[in-house]
Amino acid sequence: MFFPRRPRTAAIILVAAALALYAFGFGVTRPNQTLETPKPRVVATKPTVRTIVEWDRYTGRFSAVESVQVRARVSGYLTDIHFADGQLVKEGDRLFTIDRRPFELAVSAADAERRVAESAVALARQELSRAQSLRKIGVAEEVYEQRMAALRQAEARLAATGAALDRAKLDLEFTNVRAPIAGRIDAHSVSVGNLVSGGDSNATLLTNIVSLDPIRVTFDVDQEAYLRYIRGGSDGGRPSLRDTPNSVRIALSGDADFTRSGELDFVSNQIDRDSATIRLRAIVDNKDLSLVPGLFARIELAGSGAHPAVMIPDEAISVDQASHVVFVVDRGTAERRTVTLGPIVEGLRVVRSGVGPDDFVVTSGSQNIRAGQAVAILDAAPAPVSKRAAADIGRLSR
Repeated sequence: MFFPRRPRTAAIILVAAALALYAFGFGVTRPNQTLETPKPRVVATKPTVRTIVEWDRYTGRFSAVESVQVRARVSGYLTDIHFADGQLVKEGDRLFTIDRRPFELAVSAADAERRVAESAVALARQELSRAQSLRKIGVAEEVYEQRMAALRQAEARLAATGAALDRAKLDLEFTNVRAPIAGRIDAHSVSVGNLVSGGDSNATLLTNIVSLDPIRVTFDVDQEAYLRYIRGGSDGGRPSLRDTPNSVRIALSGDADFTRSGELDFVSNQIDRDSATIRLRAIVDNKDLSLVPGLFARIELAGSGAHPAVMIPDEAISVDQASHVVFVVDRGTAERRTVTLGPIVEGLRVVRSGVGPDDFVVTSGSQNIRAGQAVAILDAAPAPVSKRAAADIGRLSR
């Protein structure tokens, strides 16, 4: 039997059909349609290829080229101090005075003894002359020989008194203690009025002086680096460590850059058995006298000659257990590579293997991608060559 539909039911059916058609055409994915995921966008660029010099870094300490402990050479009471503690002195400047009066008396006494000896020599010569005259008329030969011996003894006494006078004058000169070198003097250790001893190993220490310009800096190099330097000098990869001047760069505590320079002037003749290191020393200009012995510094020594290197920003590198890895984009696909790293030079990391100059290395966004994933590249400009790097290369290439 046929029953006609109510108008309300028909209206509902029509609305539902219209909604279904809308959803099918606009809002619902067809069964055979695939949803496309947008590609991750990364910043990638080719490595910077630059001719560089690799610098090895060490810790060094400054020392004076000359250092002298000023001690008294004669004993006596200190009467004057002629310098201000810590001032600069020149070689020969008078520093201390020891009471001169006993030494002046000693000089006078020695001079008197010398004059007596001169008179004795004159008398002995006269007597010998008379003996020679009498010898012609038969005077015994024995008398002549006695007079000759007396003259020789008188001359010897004269020489002894002359030496004593010279020693007395030298002791008098030593009462003025003078600077043996130029440099900066320390505080005085003995005050005026004190008795000082001199002339032997227990002589009183009065002060000390250190030279400042030039100044030395010493540092220790491990044996692996030393062997690398020696091999580099043999095959021409770097300047010879012993036969060719090697430049060093120096930075003090708080310095952002290595603004000072020096030149290697000594390499020890043996490896230290306890530390397996060898000591090197460089000479450094110190015109402003700001460097003082005992000061620590960071030292850079060229570990290689000028050579081309592939370099990337350090932020492109990540660590996977014991390996360093980077992402490279090859034909639109991310590729994960293990790299061998060198030092940082002018803000860029040297890559010894794993990345070539034509690879596109991901420098930003690598945390959002995985190996084998398609990515979209945003180019970045390579880092320029700095002026200091160019200067280093030019200096080592000469």
